[in-house]
Amino acid sequence: MSAESTFPQLTGPGATGVGSMPGTDAREAAKTVTGSLEALPHLVELPARGPGADMVGRSLGLLVELFARVEPSGWRFGDHPGRDTRRARSWLGEDLDALEEHTQGWTGPLKIQAVGPWTLAAGVELHRGEKALADPGAVRDIAGSLAEGLRLHLADLRRRVPGAQLVLQLDEPSLPAVLAAQVPTASGWQRLRAVDRQVAEETLRTLIRTLDVPVAVHCCAPGVPLELLRRAGASAVSLDMALLTERDDDAIGEAVEGGTVLLAGVVPAVGPPASENGRVSDPAGSVGVVRTLWRRLGLDPALLARRVVVTPRCGLAGASPAYARRALSHSVIAAQSLADNPE
Repeated sequence: MSAESTFPQLTGPGATGVGSMPGTDAREAAKTVTGSLEALPHLVELPARGPGADMVGRSLGLLVELFARVEPSGWRFGDHPGRDTRRARSWLGEDLDALEEHTQGWTGPLKIQAVGPWTLAAGVELHRGEKALADPGAVRDIAGSLAEGLRLHLADLRRRVPGAQLVLQLDEPSLPAVLAAQVPTASGWQRLRAVDRQVAEETLRTLIRTLDVPVAVHCCAPGVPLELLRRAGASAVSLDMALLTERDDDAIGEAVEGGTVLLAGVVPAVGPPASENGRVSDPAGSVGVVRTLWRRLGLDPALLARRVVVTPRCGLAGASPAYARRALSHSVIAAQSLADNPE
């Protein structure tokens, strides 16, 4: 793995957001994120604006020479760019303008998000109505188009925020279902065949190597294939800590000792988990699950501050604006508690 693709060492409390925020005001959301997350801010997503601002629609807008539109059944590929593609690209431009405005002079890590090829293929239909995942050729086309679109997207961000150390988060919540034959057909009556794990790994590896930036893969579902993601070149894995079981211990231990960073989702994405005064309660308690995991695995406590970045358990689009702000601040304080008291 090249130096460019190693997850950056953060200079402040290791905390960030998953991506989405509530509301429709790009500048207000960018102000909140950059003001709260001084070590690792991120490009916001505002799905409340409608189709094209959701994570799948935004990523479809990044594709090169592939276009999609919204049908009653969801997103479907079409022959030419239409209103939905133009809307997705327009909203992304608005969000980039807001980020640029609030990151003048920024020289630290900066995270962006995009849906990975397997979740796109599992969630978007082909012209004839079947999921793209059913057609290996279509999956290859999606992965190639996404790689080129992300390359252009990253180049645009380097122009806008020239001092930033860019980090890409690939959202792959459907990957465990793709590997376990749990993705329904378009009719919903059957399940699509499982994708071979070597094929899934190679597709991700090719994409990650093409981009040559640190890549974190986010998966807020049970059964995250940690070993597969490590072999594919992910330098970090973002997951919901509440979904882990002791069956994941060996894979997590090997990942941490091998240098993989955990973006540990510990703060509820909706809430608040409030005390009687209405504030988000006990940041140090939020990372108790991380400390417990570390002790169970016998990992060096000194690794906590270097290998763990605290996040909400998922995106904050479903929260109130006030709670979203508190959740980000809570994540920062919780991360600081890990650094201050690793034992």
